[in-house]
Amino acid sequence: MTTSAVAAAVAEAHRREWGYVLAATVRLTRDIDLAEECVQDAYAQALRTWAERGIPAKPAAWLTTAARNRALDVMRRDSTWKRLMPMVVEDDVVDEPCFDDDGEIPDDRLRLICTCCHPALAPDARIALTLRLLCGLTTAEVAHSFLVSEPTMAARITRAKKKIAAAGIPYRVPSAAELPARMDAVLSVVHLVFTTGHTAPIGDRLRRGDLVERARDLARILHKLRPDDADVAGLLALILLTDARRATRVDATGRLLLLSEQDRTQWDRAAIAEGIALVHEALRRRPPGRFALQAAIAAVHAEAPNWEATDWDEVVSLYGVLIEVWPSPVVALNRAVAIGFARGPQAGLTELDSLAAEPQLAAYPYLAASRADFLHRLGRDDEARVAYDEALLLTDNEVERQFLLERVGALPG
Repeated sequence: MTTSAVAAAVAEAHRREWGYVLAATVRLTRDIDLAEECVQDAYAQALRTWAERGIPAKPAAWLTTAARNRALDVMRRDSTWKRLMPMVVEDDVVDEPCFDDDGEIPDDRLRLICTCCHPALAPDARIALTLRLLCGLTTAEVAHSFLVSEPTMAARITRAKKKIAAAGIPYRVPSAAELPARMDAVLSVVHLVFTTGHTAPIGDRLRRGDLVERARDLARILHKLRPDDADVAGLLALILLTDARRATRVDATGRLLLLSEQDRTQWDRAAIAEGIALVHEALRRRPPGRFALQAAIAAVHAEAPNWEATDWDEVVSLYGVLIEVWPSPVVALNRAVAIGFARGPQAGLTELDSLAAEPQLAAYPYLAASRADFLHRLGRDDEARVAYDEALLLTDNEVERQFLLERVGALPG
């Protein structure tokens, strides 16, 4: 087996299986730092062993066994083994809630999410910790998602881990009575996993399919658990409607395609139909939640036969409701862009410029890129060039960088 083939297989297993392996190991150790260390050791061991014996048919099972064996070795040498072992047995036997036909949820990832989303943790820490632990994102990638520096995010994740240990937060899915209060944090985690996969903050790929699939699977699990929850239906609808465009977001050469350039006949119509049905289900709730409103916006795009037929006034109206339900500078930015398409580039630019002082958008490349587009449409190409250069400084995804470079190169002069 070649070194490059093994390295590629281990990298793919990291992208797809990290959450499964870590969650199963945490279930044994009840110590997140120890579990992370053992999982990292398992991946390192895979690089050596797979080169000699070949890539296993079930990498996740191999990695889980290796990580848990490593954890058992460490725990047997540690005085905490005698203290932890009864808790492991007790939790597995009597502490699991009954949600499905077998009396439990057969996916340790949901246990890990619920642990990371415990009310004792700050909301931002819940999401950051889950992205780091469940999805295996680097601290830099998580920091980029939150628009904060890497040292700030590293400190936040460390504090959250210490809080879990100090507060004795249990590693389990909450009971049926406890779950509703935890849902908003859980849904926020799944949403951010999806958005991070839909447009990867760092790297040479626009989309990370493993994260998108993970988010979609988790959203389906949650919808099965809570079929009458409008927020869950809205999130699943948003994921389906947004990802339905995945085949048309880049061309055959890997070049980024705008929504106006995409071949809508290639969109996933089955996913769109399912998503629209879920939107109707989610909008029955009054007032509608943030995920239902975002899904409704995605549905407007999905139902338009072409770019020119997009109902931009409806999009602006939906963003107006969304910003009342979920005040956010990013929502305000998206609304400003929609205003530019509904009422003209000057109206959009005016709205964007009103957001220039927002601290959360200082490192957000889409503000500068959107300004550049409207400036170009207004014939102010020198200013557009400056705005594109600013966007380039803030963009770490190579596909998006190449798109911006192409736009700069196309400017007159």
